[in-house]
Amino acid sequence: MSTLSYEARSEAHSAPVVKKLLNIMVEKKTNLCASLDVNTTAELLDLVEKLGPHICLLKTHIDIISDFSMEHTIAPLKALQKKHNFLIFEDRKFADIGNTVKLQYSSGVYRIVEWSDITNAHGVTGEGIVKGLKEATIGIDEPRGLLMLAELSSKGSLAYGEYTKKTVEIAKSDKEFVVGFIAQKDMGGRDEGFDWLIMTPGVGLDDKGDALGQQYRTVNEVVSTGSDIIIVGRGLYGKGRDPVTEALRYKEAGWNAYLKRVSE
Repeated sequence: MSTLSYEARSEAHSAPVVKKLLNIMVEKKTNLCASLDVNTTAELLDLVEKLGPHICLLKTHIDIISDFSMEHTIAPLKALQKKHNFLIFEDRKFADIGNTVKLQYSSGVYRIVEWSDITNAHGVTGEGIVKGLKEATIGIDEPRGLLMLAELSSKGSLAYGEYTKKTVEIAKSDKEFVVGFIAQKDMGGRDEGFDWLIMTPGVGLDDKGDALGQQYRTVNEVVSTGSDIIIVGRGLYGKGRDPVTEALRYKEAGWNAYLKRVSE
């Protein structure tokens, strides 16, 4: 688990997208990622306008947007990104052979590589998935990064034990492109020169879970065990909650937990 400050890690990091993200976190004093699973462009943009000032990262599932278009969804989203200074993480969870994921990342309706700073992948198909996704970034001006799914927050997940270990080994195949993990705790690697970002879903200040297997842990729990970025979804905007009020709560809790970790 890294006890270095975000500033120190940014200065030493070799991956441009990580430097960019850590600098945003320092500037805005936030390690909050907003996960927005909404169905329309209007809902997405409305929430981003409200949450943008308080987050370092926006996580999307762009394929659930019913009225998606590059012109009317992505163009205004990128304008809000520039206005509020955050990165975009499309939670695509690629899980196929290298050539297929290369096409899924770069082609089709969504053309994810063109607008999403970070995406993610399962390790189930082996390290070819990393090579395929990286090839899709050739010719893209902005830096791109990949997270590997090492652990999940859902009940009964098969992503643990030997699977997690193998996924960490796959991550070592590309130090510049693979920037970290979706995980519940630190994944090590510093003794081999890796400074991976750990991003953790299933973080809640109030809820303990839902009827579909999601399990929540507190902000202090996840940050104290190695998480660098807390991913929060319905805790920000579900059940009639005020997004700005909740974002400020999670932002403060996440930042205080980080300060506690580096001070110890």
